[in-house]
Parts: sequence; structure tokens; C-alpha cells
Amino acid sequence: MSLISVRNVWKTYGDDVVLERLNLDVERHEFCSIVGASGCGKTTFLRMLLSQERPSRGEILLDGEPMDEEPNPDRGVVFQRYSVFPHLTVQDNVIVGLEFQQSRLLGRLFGAARRRAVEQAEEMIEAVGLTRARAAYPASLSGGMQQRLAIAQALMRRPKILLLDEPFGALDPGTRAAMHELILRLWRSTGMTIFLVTHDLSEGFQLGTRLLVFDKVRVDPDAPGAYGARVTYDLRLKQRPFDAPGDTVPDPADDGVAATAAVPLANAQAAPA
Repeated sequence: MSLISVRNVWKTYGDDVVLERLNLDVERHEFCSIVGASGCGKTTFLRMLLSQERPSRGEILLDGEPMDEEPNPDRGVVFQRYSVFPHLTVQDNVIVGLEFQQSRLLGRLFGAARRRAVEQAEEMIEAVGLTRARAAYPASLSGGMQQRLAIAQALMRRPKILLLDEPFGALDPGTRAAMHELILRLWRSTGMTIFLVTHDLSEGFQLGTRLLVFDKVRVDPDAPGAYGARVTYDLRLKQRPFDAPGDTVPDPADDGVAATAAVPLANAQAAPA
């Protein structure tokens, strides 16, 4: 059974069609890069996977069941803008998700529960390379460090799915390369499934095991909102250069060959008007 199944999904706002006839199956541990022109519905699709938005038609299934109507711990998210709490230290930012989960009334943990949370947070802080900055506040961190913190925060509750909405777009090239290595290492070690929205085509090819291209097949100049975007191409990609010998989590998409020829999906065919 696929982890994510998208069945004839449409998304409309009033008379404007943003997405139409999306059909997609995503297996566990895939890394799906999503590319396309600005305004073609990439972030809208990500928001539907998070349950911030609901399909206007069709359904999205998680492990064969309809997704919860609200975001839950199964899905973590990292945005382009650093989504961390400025009044909390690095350690407290990483712990806060556990505190909200385990102490819904006070939002704080004490005693043994606090010590266990700190131990888990220390492991995650070390994994993203922020051990020396554990007591620092976000304002004193660089952009790359703040994004590392946001990733640690998103992964603290061990989500099945990580949603990344252009998280590296504001970073300089050197920092971006380091973040690429970090996210691939975390992806390999956790076995989670990742969806990455990016405007950088080379980034999509470099990171993903699968590249999904969103585009409008039909355009009416007199009614620009009449038709929505679809997944027009679905490319299976080869192993990325950061993969190293000895990784224990296999790459299901890596068959030792280069990216296959572009395969138009069924939902890339013209729909009846």
C-alpha cells in the first residue's frame, strides 16, 4: 500500500481552479521534489498534504485512510521563513513540540518528563549540528542555523512525512549546499518520506528520488482561472551524489541508472471541458 494516495484531487477558490485532476501514489521513503512556475499550485498541494487546506474534490489518503482534517504529528513542515520561537533558546525550541503534546494544559514539562525531553532534544540538536548553540536565541543565529533549528523542531516528534516549502531559497550557496547534505543525511537515517517544493530545478534533481512537474496543460487567455495545474511529468531519478557507502536505509528509487525518460501521467492528458 502506498503511503500517500492522491485520487482525482481538485482545488478551487470560487471560480478560480488552482489544481485539477491530480492522481499520484507515493511510497514510503521517497524524496519527491516539486517544481513548476510561480502560482501553479505547488504550495497549495503541500498545504493539502499538511491538512491546512482541503481538496475541493477528490481525496488524499495516508496509509489507505483519509487524512486527518487538521495537521498532526505524522506530518512535519519547514517553511522558507524561519518558523521558530524568538523568545526560546535552541534547546527550548526543540523541546516545545513535546511539551505541547504531553502537557496540553500548561505547555511545560517538569521532573523526569522534562529530563527525558531534554535527552531527546540533545540528540536532535546534535544531529543538526547545533550542539554549541543549544543555549542561544534565534536572533543570534545565522540563517542556515535558524533553518537547521526549524528542521530539528519539525523532526522532534518523528513524523512519517516531512514537508519542505522552499526552505533553502533564502540561503547563500555555501550554506545551501550544507543544508542539502544535512537533509539527505536525516532522510536516509530516519526513513521518512519528504516532499520538497523548490523553484531551483537543479536542487530538485540533486535532492529528489522523484521529480514532479506541476504545470497548466490548458490556458484560456480570456479566463485565466478556468483551468488548473496538474502533474504533467513524473521522473524517477538516480541516486544523489551525497549518498555514501554504508547507508543502512535503502533508496527504493535507485536502480543504478540515470533518470528515466519523462513519463507523462494519466492526469496530464487533456480533461474534458
